[in-house]
Amino acid sequence: MSKYQKIYVLGAGAVGCFFGGMLARAKHDVTLIARVDRAEAINELGLEMDCKSFQEVIKVKASSDLSLLRDADLVLLSVKSPDTEKTIQDIASVLPSHAVILSLQNGVANTQIASGLISNPIYPAVVYVAAGMNGHRTMKHHGRGELLVGSLQEITPPDQEKLAGICALFESSGIPCAITAQIKRDMWLKFLVNCSYNGISGIGQITYGEMVRVPEIIQQIDGITHEFIKIAALEGVPISEAEGREANELIASTMVTQRSSTAQDLARGKKTEIDYLNGYIVQLAKKYGVEVPYNKSVYALVKMLEQR
Repeated sequence: MSKYQKIYVLGAGAVGCFFGGMLARAKHDVTLIARVDRAEAINELGLEMDCKSFQEVIKVKASSDLSLLRDADLVLLSVKSPDTEKTIQDIASVLPSHAVILSLQNGVANTQIASGLISNPIYPAVVYVAAGMNGHRTMKHHGRGELLVGSLQEITPPDQEKLAGICALFESSGIPCAITAQIKRDMWLKFLVNCSYNGISGIGQITYGEMVRVPEIIQQIDGITHEFIKIAALEGVPISEAEGREANELIASTMVTQRSSTAQDLARGKKTEIDYLNGYIVQLAKKYGVEVPYNKSVYALVKMLEQR
């Protein structure tokens, strides 16, 4: 029997609803923590999962009440990066000390931010899934759906046990999940993909497949990648140009119909995570005295669109 009996998804957007829905579909005890209107819709009518391999309405609990986390064994943290600090502060007095937090977020800073605010075990996951929300209760899946999990510190035997339990839980729900000893490097490779695609998809309101049909956009992606690899090396994460190109090409071919979360946020008039994506590269570049004009231009244009 899994030691993760009570599972809470903190932030029921597309990613949270995909993984929470898959776990609930496999009959695990899941509660989605969402805004009131989404929670009401899901409680009343169920979570509609429009996936590549199935279309089903999943019965899953949903609530906007954070005090429910008093009995949590596992928390899937899938709030937007700008909300990490406030969210962790809000649950710090409620969460039991044994509860494990798994960050399913974009960017590379969230685990450190959360660890500075709460003493629970927190592990980063590298998430590869293309999904979006249509209305309050329909999760549209565009491709993939696997996880890599690990620890930013050396993996101790207790860490190994907790991570193995997490993998078993996801695997039992049809989600490929593996432990990686080099999670920081894997996070940075995913971070590269986010920097290459999210902002541009948002500016143009276009899918990844449409982006790579434009030669000038491919040039832009190459420029972002070249700058990113320079910054990654300065941060102690060696990534070769070939590895960077391969990671980018894989996303374009496996998530053809995906519009980025940045595009979805801009379309809804919401604040994006761009400060934690290309904006974070711009911030690090300033620290190291390096010029990153490609990342800077994407960052500036998304910030401009956020003002609307």
